[in-house]
Amino acid sequence: MKVRVTVSLKEGVLDPQGKAIGHALHVLGFDEVGEVRVGKVIELDLADEDAAKAEARARAMAEQLLANQVIEDFAVEVVK
Repeated sequence: MKVRVTVSLKEGVLDPQGKAIGHALHVLGFDEVGEVRVGKVIELDLADEDAAKAEARARAMAEQLLANQVIEDFAVEVVK
C-alpha cells in the first residue's frame, strides 16, 4: 500500500528557501508568483493491505521521525 506524507512549515515559521525561490522566480520574469513555501513529500510503500492501518502507521512515522512538529505540519494520504 502506498502512502504519501506531505510535510510543510507551519504558518509564521520563516522559510528562507521559499524566499530564495520566490526571488529567483521574480528575477526570471515570473512576476505573478506571490509567496513561496517549500516542503517535502515522502512516499512510503507499506506492507499493510488495510488502508486505515497503513495510514495510522504512516501517521506514527511522521509524528516520530518525518516531521518536526514544533515547526512543521504534515498530512497523510493513502495513494490508490
